[in-house]
Amino acid sequence: MPDLQQAWTFLRNSDPIASAEQVDAAVRRVAGEIEAKLGGSYPLVVAVMGGAVVFAGQLLPMLRFPLDFDYVHASRYGSATRGSGLEWRVSPPDLAKGRVVLVVDDILDHGETMAAIRARLLELGAQSVYSAVLVDKVLDRKKPIHADFIGLQIPDRFVFGCGMDAKGYWRNLPEIRAMKEG
Repeated sequence: MPDLQQAWTFLRNSDPIASAEQVDAAVRRVAGEIEAKLGGSYPLVVAVMGGAVVFAGQLLPMLRFPLDFDYVHASRYGSATRGSGLEWRVSPPDLAKGRVVLVVDDILDHGETMAAIRARLLELGAQSVYSAVLVDKVLDRKKPIHADFIGLQIPDRFVFGCGMDAKGYWRNLPEIRAMKEG
């Protein structure tokens, strides 16, 4: 059973990282960049559930070109705050064969999930695979993949809101927040 008190404690023990207005501006900018790069390709857009649901829901109406849409469900977090092994709940679609694919996700953290999704799409015969993330976490180590379209860069802190959750809570926040350090 979810703990309502714990959810409010998470919110009280967090700092704002990006306001709803900053997030909206970032999504609009990314939409323009994607349209300029992929607008003539009739891409397959693949959202990574569940975190990408908010970003994809904001982004798709701004893309003024034809596209197909599907999703994958891969997770390294579950209800934890640190990544573990990759779990495929819904594998990438066979529709990727011969297509330009845009993978949309909430965050590029360490990059293992996005790298695995990209590799699987290429195995399925995707012509090319691009990635768009709402946030890219700035780390002091190299990631196995870099996003092609980035909304915001954020510090290396545990963040939530805009599709990202804190142990299942607060995906619905319009802003991005980080757990207080220390």
